Amino acid sequence: MTERRLISSGSKFEEEIGYSRAVVIGDDVWVSGTTGYDYTTMTIQPDVAAQAEQTFRNIAAALAQAGATLDDVVRVLFIVPDRADWEPCWPVVKKYLGRARPASTLIHAGLQTDAMKIEIEVTARLPKKA
Repeated sequence: MTERRLISSGSKFEEEIGYSRAVVIGDDVWVSGTTGYDYTTMTIQPDVAAQAEQTFRNIAAALAQAGATLDDVVRVLFIVPDRADWEPCWPVVKKYLGRARPASTLIHAGLQTDAMKIEIEVTARLPKKA
């Protein structure tokens, strides 16, 4: 049986609600929908591009715990409540995923709070060991 490893960001919500920031099974890493909260200060910037930057830093931290990087991302889902907020995120997305160029989907939907302007979920494959 393949080992199941749970990755935590340290967010109190993971324990309260019953989920993990990421789950690793075999070579696959599934990172939960992640928003732009800075977990060290528990703050969120009002600007969508700044939120996207922080979201990718949060995702990168979870991937690092799993043994992967953003270059290992193979699938990404973006959730943006306001269509107008998507285009300002394009340069941020290219900065963090431009080398990986994963398969991608964008949906428009409400998020947990009005302060959240983007949520990103990724799937990655662990790099092959040399």
